[in-house]
Amino acid sequence: MKEKEIKAKYNIDMYEFANFLRRNQLSYSESYFTGNLTVDDNLIDFYVKNFLKEQQKEEFERAEEKAREDEAKAQEAEEAARKKKAMAEMLITSGFNFDGYTITKYSGYISGDDAISVERGMAIFGNGVNVKDKLMESLVTIRRNALRELKEAAYNLGCNAVIGVDFDYLTLDPQTANFSGGTTYQPYVFGVTANGNAVIIEKNKD
Repeated sequence: MKEKEIKAKYNIDMYEFANFLRRNQLSYSESYFTGNLTVDDNLIDFYVKNFLKEQQKEEFERAEEKAREDEAKAQEAEEAARKKKAMAEMLITSGFNFDGYTITKYSGYISGDDAISVERGMAIFGNGVNVKDKLMESLVTIRRNALRELKEAAYNLGCNAVIGVDFDYLTLDPQTANFSGGTTYQPYVFGVTANGNAVIIEKNKD
């Protein structure tokens, strides 16, 4: 049976069918000039039957894989939502207790870090660029990021609060490189670490 007749009778994808025949080393002939294949009439029904079985199996496996991927994505989304809620509700304090709550577990010291570089620009005749405004703006951001890391560290330990929170700051003075007509200052680097103790708290019963 020629390719055109096979396609008309069985309505199958001939490209996939040809790959099936080659992959399974089944008997068929192929035109040198057109590339069209021909299958023995006595074998074509058997070949197509097994080809369709293989197609159905592959479709089933693809459906199963998609179902697993969808389930994994759903679990990831659920975990992300759970984490977002827990992070939003997590309490932090520079003190060592919360009014109306009892600490039921201490999970240890944790920290969160962030840093930022601030360009100083070109200085002419020794007059550098003032970085005060940039620094003050950046401190808000890096403190917030350090606190977020601190809360994530507490969340990863299964805790819902952090006590004894304080901040440590680090400044790396920039090195300089001399150029003709002025001095180029390398960036300032400012870092902050938020420290605390991760705990589990429970609301006191009235």
